[in-house]
Amino acid sequence: MSAQTAIAVRDIARDFESGQQTIRVLHGIDLEVKAGELTYLVGESGSGKTTLISIMCGILWPTEGEVEVFGTDIYNLSDRELVEFRLQNIGFIFQQYNLIPAIDAASNAAVPLIAQGMDRTEARERARAMMDKLNILDQADKLPSQLSGGQQQRVAIARALVHEPRLVVCDEPTAALDAKSGRKVMDLLREVGVAEDRSVIIVTHDNRIFDLADRILVLEDGRITHDGTEMPDEGQNG
Repeated sequence: MSAQTAIAVRDIARDFESGQQTIRVLHGIDLEVKAGELTYLVGESGSGKTTLISIMCGILWPTEGEVEVFGTDIYNLSDRELVEFRLQNIGFIFQQYNLIPAIDAASNAAVPLIAQGMDRTEARERARAMMDKLNILDQADKLPSQLSGGQQQRVAIARALVHEPRLVVCDEPTAALDAKSGRKVMDLLREVGVAEDRSVIIVTHDNRIFDLADRILVLEDGRITHDGTEMPDEGQNG
């Protein structure tokens, strides 16, 4: 049986206004991402990858085109329905972690569950169980300021996965890490985040982890110029 389509992007374009000008940053992009895949989105700064990932996640509206996430046309949803869909189906791992400084690690990891309306005690227990999988349960009661960068990163991963989203999106998850720590993070994402009913998409410039991808998409000037299992030779530094 063929893998389920996680994301289907059809003829996506996006314009931005700059003074008197209209600038098109995405040009008619078509692609499908399968469940069970670890997909990288690679490109130089300004290539459109952040815009594309934002549209794929329901954060930024396209100027033209359609996006389906696990069969749901997300831009036909109302604003409230779209927020609810993201809460139920999408997990985010931000480059800067975005942990809440005033609450402990377990409470940070529990945020998506609390946002869904789960009782706080139950949400914390679920968060602690995910932190245990990530080998940071002993840090559950510490504030973010008491954690190392690597520990904060794992809390951010726990937060992204705790509500068992079908789509996990990571923005440069290894950018601030040394090579060894970066590989560990990617191994964790593959082990915990990639499943036959889930898809993980990573925006990255880090050529140290290119070999771990199932699929690499390269963007240049708002167009996909490469789609394969490896980086093209001329793009190894992109």
